[in-house]
Amino acid sequence: MRRVCVGAGLAALLLAAGAGESYGQTNFSVPSMPMIPDAPHGAGPPKKYMEHFPEQPSVQPAYSIPVSPLGFSIPGTSYLLRQQQLVSLDFLDEDRLLFSFHVASGLRERNAETDQEAAQRIHAVVVDVATGKAGAEADWAMPDRRRYLWMLNDGHFLLRTADGLEEGDAELKTKAYMHWPGRLMWIQMDPLQKYLTANSVEPGSEEKAEEAAKTQGEKPLESAKPAEKKDVLTIRTVKRDTGEVVKTTQAPWTAQTSDFPMNSEGYFMNMRDSGAVWVIRYQAFDDSKGWNVVDTKSVCVPKSAFVTETELLVSRCDPQDGWKLAALNTTSKKNEWEAHIGSNTMWPLLTAARNGSRAARETLVLRRSAEKYTTGVKIEDVQGQMVRVYDTATGKVAMEAPIKPVYDGGGNVAVSPSGERVAILNGDAIQVYELAAPMVTAGARKTE
Repeated sequence: MRRVCVGAGLAALLLAAGAGESYGQTNFSVPSMPMIPDAPHGAGPPKKYMEHFPEQPSVQPAYSIPVSPLGFSIPGTSYLLRQQQLVSLDFLDEDRLLFSFHVASGLRERNAETDQEAAQRIHAVVVDVATGKAGAEADWAMPDRRRYLWMLNDGHFLLRTADGLEEGDAELKTKAYMHWPGRLMWIQMDPLQKYLTANSVEPGSEEKAEEAAKTQGEKPLESAKPAEKKDVLTIRTVKRDTGEVVKTTQAPWTAQTSDFPMNSEGYFMNMRDSGAVWVIRYQAFDDSKGWNVVDTKSVCVPKSAFVTETELLVSRCDPQDGWKLAALNTTSKKNEWEAHIGSNTMWPLLTAARNGSRAARETLVLRRSAEKYTTGVKIEDVQGQMVRVYDTATGKVAMEAPIKPVYDGGGNVAVSPSGERVAILNGDAIQVYELAAPMVTAGARKTE
C-alpha cells in the first residue's frame, strides 16, 4: 500500500492550497513545507469548500482519437502518487497535436516502486486533430522520469537531455540548443519566452556547496553521499535569442527546484511579513531594481505563476474564507477575479494557452479535506483527477472534466494556442473539446 507522506496536518494544508503549482504543467517533487502560522486570534477555523469530483465532462468532445493504434498503453497503478511524467500532450498548432509517451524498452527496467529516477524511452507522434491520423514519429531516450518537453510559441519545442536541451520541430527533427555542465533538472520560461531559467545539478567543491547552503539558509543533508555533498544546484537565467547568461545563483543540490514566477522583465517571490501576511515582491533579472507589488493574507505559502506578461494566478489559504485562486494584475496591483478552490485537492498543475486567454488547472481530488490526512495520502484516498478550464480575463469556468486514469505527473492536458480547443488524455483516447472564443485579457501574450 503506497502512501505519500505530507507530515503534520498543517503541512497537508499546503498541498491543498497548491504545493507544486506550476504553469506549463508540473513540478516534480512536493516542496519542503515551512511552518505555517496559525489563523488570527478569534478568527475561528477557515471556511471549507469541498471540491465535487465530476462524473462526466461539462461539454461533449468534438473529436475522440484512439491511442492504442499510436502505440500507447495505459500504465499501471504502480506509477500513481509518484509524480512521474509518463506522457506529454501538446498542441503544435490549432490542428495538430504532439503526443509523446513512455514505452517499455525491451530491456530490464528499474523497479518503479523504488526508483523515480529510472531512465525511460519516449515515443513521439504528430496527430491530426480532425482525422486522428498519425504523421511524423520519433523515439527519444530520457535520463529519468521528470518532465522532458516544453512547447515554444512558434510551434517548435524544447526537449530535455541529460545535460541540456535540444530544439525540435513539427517533423520531430531535433538539433542542439543549449547545454551546461552537470545534469539538467528543470526549466521555466516567461510567457513571451524571451528568457529561460535552467536548473542543473553540477559538480563543485565542498566549500562551494557549503557556501550555497549558507546563502539559502539550508544545511547539506547529513545522509548525502560524500560525492553528493559537493554537488551544487546552479540556476541560470538566459536570453533565448542570444544565449547570454544574465543571472546565475547557486543553492544546495538537495533544493532541486524553487519556482519563481517570471515575466520578460524579472521574477516575483513571496516574502513573509508577519503572521499570515505575505508580500509578493518583484525583482529585475539584473538585480537593478525591485519593489513590493502587493500584500496578501495566507496561512500557507502562496503559490503563483504568470499566464500573461501582467496576469499572475495566485493560490492562497485565506485565514477566514478558505482556499482561493486569484488573478492578480501586476500593473494595477489589483485582483481581476477570485474563486474558491477545494481544500480536498492536491498537486495542482496548470497549462495556459499561448495567448494567455485560457488556463487549464488540474488537481487530484481527495475524499476528505487535506488536513485530515495527518500521516499521508494513500491511493484509496484519491477520488480521481479533474481539470477545470478558466477564462483568465473573468475567472469564468469554460469547462470541467474528470480524467481517468490519474496522471499525477501531468502532461495529459493541453490547451490550443487560441484557447478554443482543449485536449485531454482520457482512458484509451485523446478527447478534443471545442469551446467558444474566449475573452482575451488586456495583458494577453503577443507571440509574433
